[in-house]
Amino acid sequence: MMIVSLSSLTIFLIPLIALLLSHDAVVGEAERGTLLLLLSYPVARWQIILGKFLGHLVILAIATTIGYGAAGLALGLLAGGLGEGWVAFARMIGNSIALGAAFLAIGYAVSALARERGVAAGIAVGLWLLFALVYDMILLGALVVDQGSIITPTVLNVLLLLNPADVYRLLNLAGSADASMFAGMSGLAADASLGAPVLLLALGCWIVVPLALASVLFKRRQL
Repeated sequence: MMIVSLSSLTIFLIPLIALLLSHDAVVGEAERGTLLLLLSYPVARWQIILGKFLGHLVILAIATTIGYGAAGLALGLLAGGLGEGWVAFARMIGNSIALGAAFLAIGYAVSALARERGVAAGIAVGLWLLFALVYDMILLGALVVDQGSIITPTVLNVLLLLNPADVYRLLNLAGSADASMFAGMSGLAADASLGAPVLLLALGCWIVVPLALASVLFKRRQL
């Protein structure tokens, strides 16, 4: 039950924190005038993107591990230990860090594309609302209206993979019968039929592809 609660909280909290950390990583430096100084060093632009990304990821990973670890430790002391639940709990922490990495990468792509910090912030908040709230509402409405005529299980698989928050949700909430029952994901998980390797690969793509896009956009950016 604790994993369900923390996973549901993570879907809203971690992406927002990651986007707030990364949305001005490039455009903010450009507006402050420090980007030109940074580019004067003998490093490639992709190395700058990767270095800043790894720095933000370490910060996010430490905060996530300490925060969730403290919650798990407190519950373990109060309940006399989590038993075998520690494995699922540790997996949830790792998946949460991966989700944060995906949204950090998305934030870097936004920052490399935008020309003003205000625009980058607006896009970042819009993407958070889309992935955390709006996307699933639209998908649920489409499923109700469609009644399986167009949105087949295969199409549903693809649609779920297009949202990193849904990938994370299925990894954690649909991983066991109890968790999926408490989270209301049992029916969706059965229809989706996506295994953990596919979901992990999809989450990895959500990290690599936006980060590569950010590198390309930053390389072409005129200062």
